[in-house]
Amino acid sequence: MSLTINKKAVRIPITNQTLFTPTHAQPNPTQFFKKRMFDLAVASSVTVLVLVWLLPLISLLIKLTSPGPILFVQLRTGRNGKPFRCFKFRTMRYEENADFKQATRNDSRITPLGRYLRKTNLDEMPQFINVLLGDMSIVGPRPHPVALDAQYWHSMPGYKERYTVLPGITGLAQSRGARGETEHLSKMKQRIRYDHLYIHRQSARLDATICWWTIKAAATGNKNAF
Repeated sequence: MSLTINKKAVRIPITNQTLFTPTHAQPNPTQFFKKRMFDLAVASSVTVLVLVWLLPLISLLIKLTSPGPILFVQLRTGRNGKPFRCFKFRTMRYEENADFKQATRNDSRITPLGRYLRKTNLDEMPQFINVLLGDMSIVGPRPHPVALDAQYWHSMPGYKERYTVLPGITGLAQSRGARGETEHLSKMKQRIRYDHLYIHRQSARLDATICWWTIKAAATGNKNAF
């Protein structure tokens, strides 16, 4: 695969060989400020123009089709490893104090409405609130559940470096199809390669491109969203 950024072709090798582990530096303060202002502008606009009517509508549909809470609140890892409460629309049957388990293809826990919400990324819409709270960015490496991070944090080279920046509602990995279940180690390595590439090449132009890819994928249906 080839991705053109700033007139340079960046190639991402998708192999089972040694993981690409670049040296990570803390984000430039000016870049961080500009990105934060962009995040606040977009999240505020989406909240006022979309969430104000979408949240009540989807909340009603969830209540009518499945017993349980409207939102699924899960502890996920944020920038520099600091955990935060990540918001999503609930897409599975409610089970109090259920153990963590990644969603799988044809997962029986997912409700019919939940399957549609996941395919179209609408289940992630409450995360614009996380952006306003400063826990997330619009674009960045996707935050994983704390339980999933525990499996790879010390054992996989380059894994924890993906949290040197704010996690995003969408990211380069997800927009290029590296999402869903990571039942094979190669899938997690592929995702981390994309995350490292984003961290080193991040720009307003790349963020806009990733947002477009995400919208396009949501409109056509994400094949790895289940």
